[in-house]
Amino acid sequence: MNKQTLHFESIGGASGDMILGALIGLGVSVDELNEELKSLKVDPFEIVVDEVVEQGMSGVRAKVKLHEHHHHHDHDHGHHHGRHLSTILKLIGESALPEPVKANASNVFRRIGEAEAAIHGIDIEKIHFHEVGAMDSIVDIVGCCLALHKLGVDGVSIRNLPQGHGTIECAHGTYPNPAPATLRLLEGFPVQEVDEPFELVTPTGAALLSAWRTADVPSVGSRAVKTAYSFGHRKLNSRPNLLRATLYEAAEDQTADECLVLECNLDDTTPELVGCLFDQLLEAGALDVFTMPVSMKKQRPGILLTVLCLPADRSAMLDLVFRESTTFGIREHLSKRTVLDRSFKSVTTPYGDVQVKVGRRNGEVVTESPEIEDCRKLAKKNGVAVKEVYRVAIKGNEVT
Repeated sequence: MNKQTLHFESIGGASGDMILGALIGLGVSVDELNEELKSLKVDPFEIVVDEVVEQGMSGVRAKVKLHEHHHHHDHDHGHHHGRHLSTILKLIGESALPEPVKANASNVFRRIGEAEAAIHGIDIEKIHFHEVGAMDSIVDIVGCCLALHKLGVDGVSIRNLPQGHGTIECAHGTYPNPAPATLRLLEGFPVQEVDEPFELVTPTGAALLSAWRTADVPSVGSRAVKTAYSFGHRKLNSRPNLLRATLYEAAEDQTADECLVLECNLDDTTPELVGCLFDQLLEAGALDVFTMPVSMKKQRPGILLTVLCLPADRSAMLDLVFRESTTFGIREHLSKRTVLDRSFKSVTTPYGDVQVKVGRRNGEVVTESPEIEDCRKLAKKNGVAVKEVYRVAIKGNEVT
């Protein structure tokens, strides 16, 4: 089975409608989106997609078109007045959309709410979404999550996002560009300064891409299978307002994958706390954790902490290291690794049954490793050395 990665390249920025257009351009049916999104029970709308050509590039431009209505029910309000987070989450939760779509969309809105709450210094439940709470923005976000689900990709990669300058006008007044919520959402996300006095990345675009991103680039050896170009609605001064999305495909190799390597130097965290962090990282799903003694500036003794994890677990691992250590920065890079096919078998010994991990390469057994916890328990129970239980488990024969 082939593994697919969705890779974004942002030239002019990223907004909800640009991301939505890119996903539709990759083959998601706009008719299916319009039909399935009706279960949100909001005001009448339609996602409209136009074929456009700008600066010699052909692509699509998507827009959520709102229809006039004359109802006055609770769910009809909010075109321009916004909604509270709980109202939006209720709309999503009561829809007939697939559960993964509901979870994805709810996570995106919570991220926006957390960013706004931190900026304004108030509880997240008191946040009143303005632009992002408007009905077209709700359709943008939920529609993007539904379209991503329909594509069925295994990961989303993007290297960086462009960042404009100047000021922007929003519901709260004049703000520096990028908007504070956008910057908060993109903390830790690579950005590139460009000479454009416009809001290039909206809070919606920032929330979607920061929530979806699992890697910087597609895995080594991937091949491009389809590309789409999505244009925004504003004309920029020196570049096309363009977001490119490409589907990459890589043959599923059970013995080869990528892992993320996170590392930092610690010189003012006590060893006991490092030990606690070590265990917490493993419990949180780290593939491996190890430390090495290092000499730092002025020959201060320090510890090099290294964490191996899946790219999808990046955010959780970063949060844990920052929260539980004193580091101010974490280095990271993707690393290719080759792993053995693994299985387990139970080996009967005179001391009891021991689980043994079996490693195979190209169908041939190349290594076997008894589970040390089984050996330790049986050694204690039988009053023998742990290495004796380990030895007979490897040998698979009775003690002579």
